[in-house]
Amino acid sequence: MNVMGDKATLFETGRFVQPSGEEPTRDEAAEAAEEARHRLQAEAGDVESMSVLGAMLLRRGDLDGAEPRLRAATAAGDRAAANNLGVLLHQRGYPEEAAGWWRIAAVAGSAAAAHALGRHHRERGDEPAAEYWLRQSAEQGHALGAYALADLLEHRGDTEAGQWMRAAAERGHREAAYRLARALDRRAAVAEGEAGPDNGVGTENPVEDATGAPDTDEAEQWYRQAAARGHRRAALHLGAILERRGALKEAGRWYLTSAKDGEARAACALGFLLRDAGDTESAAVWWLRAAQDGDGNAANALGALHAERGETQTAERWYRAAMDAGDDNGAYNLGLLCAEQGRTAQAEQWYRRAAYAGHREAANALAILLLQGGDTSGAEPWFSKAAEAGSVDAAFNLGILYAGRGEDRVALRCYEQAAAAGHTEAALQVGIARLREGDEAAAERHLRCAAGGGSAEAAYRLAAVLDARRPPVPEHELGESSLNVKTECEEWYERAATQGHRRAQVRVGMLAAARGDVVEAARWYRAAAEAGSRNGAFNLGLLLAREGSEPEAAVWWERAADAGHGRAALRLALVYARRGELAEGQRWADRAVALGPAEVTERAGRLRDALREELSA
Repeated sequence: MNVMGDKATLFETGRFVQPSGEEPTRDEAAEAAEEARHRLQAEAGDVESMSVLGAMLLRRGDLDGAEPRLRAATAAGDRAAANNLGVLLHQRGYPEEAAGWWRIAAVAGSAAAAHALGRHHRERGDEPAAEYWLRQSAEQGHALGAYALADLLEHRGDTEAGQWMRAAAERGHREAAYRLARALDRRAAVAEGEAGPDNGVGTENPVEDATGAPDTDEAEQWYRQAAARGHRRAALHLGAILERRGALKEAGRWYLTSAKDGEARAACALGFLLRDAGDTESAAVWWLRAAQDGDGNAANALGALHAERGETQTAERWYRAAMDAGDDNGAYNLGLLCAEQGRTAQAEQWYRRAAYAGHREAANALAILLLQGGDTSGAEPWFSKAAEAGSVDAAFNLGILYAGRGEDRVALRCYEQAAAAGHTEAALQVGIARLREGDEAAAERHLRCAAGGGSAEAAYRLAAVLDARRPPVPEHELGESSLNVKTECEEWYERAATQGHRRAQVRVGMLAAARGDVVEAARWYRAAAEAGSRNGAFNLGLLLAREGSEPEAAVWWERAADAGHGRAALRLALVYARRGELAEGQRWADRAVALGPAEVTERAGRLRDALREELSA
């Protein structure tokens, strides 16, 4: 057969009918008129009209009407008709006969037929023949051929796959654009030393980029191209990129597009965006849609929403749905819900289920539950498992467990692991340990991390380290420095004091007094004293006494003395002695002798003896 010519028809672009979402809108009246015109011309013997009419009938599903037209056009040498005849026969269930016609069209130069023939051979496991025909199609610029060739080569691990995937993407193939974007995304993540950019939105097989250099901006552009062509997963990933960038409005639009196309993960992500914007009702609608489509994350979100409203039974139902969807967070959240309700046995059951599935926070929660029940030996392996899986809290808790046993070196290693991951309290413990060892530089580094993370104790200890480095200055009885310049250590003291740290409040009061700011000093002393600080009460008493308010000062000294402050007891003994209340003075002097320290004991002892002599005279 002398096959020649290449009449463009609907099926010249591929082997199967294009999805309706990718076809242009047709004017039915114009199409009917065009069909009538081609029918007349075909009956008059026009080969091109036979081919076009056959394609139109094939597209409409009229196989019986299409076949004779296509066979007639094929016999007259129309290669597009030969390709479409292969499509028709394949649909009728005659793949080998279809392949014969595709071969005729492909030999005559039909890229679409070469693609169809390549797909046919791949389905039958003949990869060499498949590669040959797919390459023929791809080299003629056929997008589907380039994509199918890239997919075949990628399956074999051939680095040439990236070149053809890019070629298909550049020719408008949306799946190729999506997979190229995914490959670029992953390469960028590897270059940055990260686990990957999935963010819970799925994984596909990577295709190596032939250009070598990863480019996140280029990945975004390919996502955009695929999403604009209706690729719902591309729209999902594009939404995630935009959300990370802070472009929430545009991210929401792409999530909505993807969700409307049936992507449950996009519906879930859209729900979180709406929740963060304060629209929990709309969020719940999208979470419900995603959860009903089997998205475990959305089911968990619904469970948390109902739990916040106090609707625990509904919350439990959604957590179970999440668990049934394969989301281990469902079991963990069920454990949390049961623990909050005091259902310890059930909480342990759900924690165990999630922990055995590899949920690290569930393993940590299970260990805490066991520890609270006195089962230290049972808690330790779960803390260890959670810590090995990357749970920062578990590493810290394991450190506490070892420290309680006196195994300080092992505890320190656990604290260091947690501190390296940013755990504030762990950094504090490492800082304290380094101070104890005399490694001030390492201690300061860890204390700064902990203080920056919000630890008031770390801020106080850091301030104390910096304070100790200042040159000695004369101090009056209160111990306040005479310097008037606010230093870094004072700033740290103030940060700790503002967070309610009593010793820091006392120290800030002392520094304020040194500057002559009596009002500020009294404010901080009073705050510390009212929080239970005996030093704060003592210093407040001193300040009040100097301002001429000795009766009120005595009230604060008594509070300090009752809390075990020896100097406060001595001050009270002197107050009562001056008032002539010798017996009361002697009682407080006795108390001061018992409380100490040595200097106070000596002075209080002399006062007590003098008062005793006076009383016996």
